[in-house]
Amino acid sequence: MIALTDVRHQILAIPSLILPEGTTALIGPNGSGKSTLLSLLAGLHLPQEGSVRFDGQSPREVEIGWVDEFPDQSILFTCVFDEIAGPSRFACLSCGETERRVREAANLVGIEGLLTRTVRDLSGGERALVALATALSSRPEVLILDEFDSHLDEETARAVERAIGACRCPYVVRCTQDMEAASRADTVVFLKKGSVVHAGPPAEVFLALEKTCFYPDLWRCGRAGGA
Repeated sequence: MIALTDVRHQILAIPSLILPEGTTALIGPNGSGKSTLLSLLAGLHLPQEGSVRFDGQSPREVEIGWVDEFPDQSILFTCVFDEIAGPSRFACLSCGETERRVREAANLVGIEGLLTRTVRDLSGGERALVALATALSSRPEVLILDEFDSHLDEETARAVERAIGACRCPYVVRCTQDMEAASRADTVVFLKKGSVVHAGPPAEVFLALEKTCFYPDLWRCGRAGGA
């Protein structure tokens, strides 16, 4: 489990938060601290107070894959294969293991046919999928997506959802404004002004948010249909 205890950092004030294995969706208004929380989970920053632990380990002791809102801006290499191979090569893995991981990640995301292409010739959606494959190629224990889905076309978004569902990461933590995607998560956390207001299964959290702008239309319709 992911455990946050007495965490204070910038806007965040989280006395206790436990996230079980599976997919967690962070939702909430702009400026509520979602990206700040992700940066702590990723080990990019240490909390000013308190602790963040993944099964007892600090974030910097855990293999973490990260994709942010503008993934194409973080691409380093000209060739798609080389880009996805980056984490394996930086870890000094063998050529054979590197190729296995590249093809495994590309297959998972559905971009096997792009491996010999140059990144500059790809569409924005294809570049986003390359960034996701790169993050998955390190076989992370934790995959963190910071509003990664906010600028994707429908086809790319579906490919991302399939990859998230098929990946073997014990933990996927995503910040999203897509309430349909959030409804498919195992756990939803609603943040407001740096505090965790609600956390639990999607149905439980959405019910608590019924009279707010974050209450998903699909959940409202589902309840009406079942009434």
